[in-house]
Amino acid sequence: MKRIYIKILFFVIVAGLLGFIVYLLISYIPKPPAKEIDNARIALSKAFKSKADTYSKQLYGEAKANYDSAMFNWRKENAKFIYFRKYDKVSRFAKQSTNKAKQAIEASTLSTSTYKVKLNDKINKLNKLVESISTFFNRYPLPSETRNSISTGKFYLKEAEIDYSKGQFIPANKKLNSAEDMLSSAYDKAYSDLERYFKYYPQWKRWTEAAVKESKNNQSYSILVDKLSRKCYVYYNGIKKYEFDVELGRNWMGDKKKMGDKATPEGMYRIINKYSGTKYNNALLIDYPNEEDKTRFNREKAKGLIPTTAKIGGGIEIHGSGGKGVDWTEGCIALEDNEMEVIYRIAAVGTPVTIVGSIKNLQQIFTR
Repeated sequence: MKRIYIKILFFVIVAGLLGFIVYLLISYIPKPPAKEIDNARIALSKAFKSKADTYSKQLYGEAKANYDSAMFNWRKENAKFIYFRKYDKVSRFAKQSTNKAKQAIEASTLSTSTYKVKLNDKINKLNKLVESISTFFNRYPLPSETRNSISTGKFYLKEAEIDYSKGQFIPANKKLNSAEDMLSSAYDKAYSDLERYFKYYPQWKRWTEAAVKESKNNQSYSILVDKLSRKCYVYYNGIKKYEFDVELGRNWMGDKKKMGDKATPEGMYRIINKYSGTKYNNALLIDYPNEEDKTRFNREKAKGLIPTTAKIGGGIEIHGSGGKGVDWTEGCIALEDNEMEVIYRIAAVGTPVTIVGSIKNLQQIFTR
């Protein structure tokens, strides 16, 4: 019996020793930094979702590089005998990756916020530019190429606004850049053409002043047409009595050169006849071409600026059937019928009609 107890005790002691040895062996096995790796992976995922790869490229790149180094060293250590493994580098790279990823998230959030503000400012700026183009050049006879640039620029702007609302800032910025190029170049081209047109402003100013002065001196009516603003002013005794909207020839900018150019002439004219019941209802015929128009026409034809077969034309009227909201005549000046009735009633043969490009200079127009 004693021997049995001794054997049992022996086995218990041996088992305890073996268990202790196994415990020691297990406890000394190097533990891989799984938690650190998982933290780094989660941080990288969050950084990617915050678009750090776009808005904080350097920090995100460093975070990813550290994570890749951690995984490389982990695989390298796992290839070794279990007790020879060291995970110090793995842990260090994983922690560095987590820190860099968190920094990238913060930087990206700040950068995105700043970028968003800048994009919003650019959108507002371009919308103001579109508004200016519409205000100053909507009915301006722009070349088709310039019109196409404006249309395409507006399209890109709308597309950019949609991308911006969805938080897609990079494509939004690309479209805004395209919109800015097209709209700005179109505006500059139109403004440059307008500047060239306004070299005649001193002459328009003299004509305007002369028309108002004649009305005052003769205590009579005088009709003044401002082509750029699409306005017809009726003066009596030097004081503006009526103001009406008008529509002009399709190619209204500049003086009329020849028959068929669809331009509304500029100059100082007089009514030479009154008609009612015409195609355009009431109509007042003016004395275009006058002697000055004929002299200029012959001079420009002699210089080869006008084809030798060209004719000077005529039949320019102030008439009704207007109110269409577009420039549609062959060179005449159209008013709504009820407003034309007012002018028809007060105008007489001999009443002065002065047509100018603008009664305001460019600075006054663009600072309103």
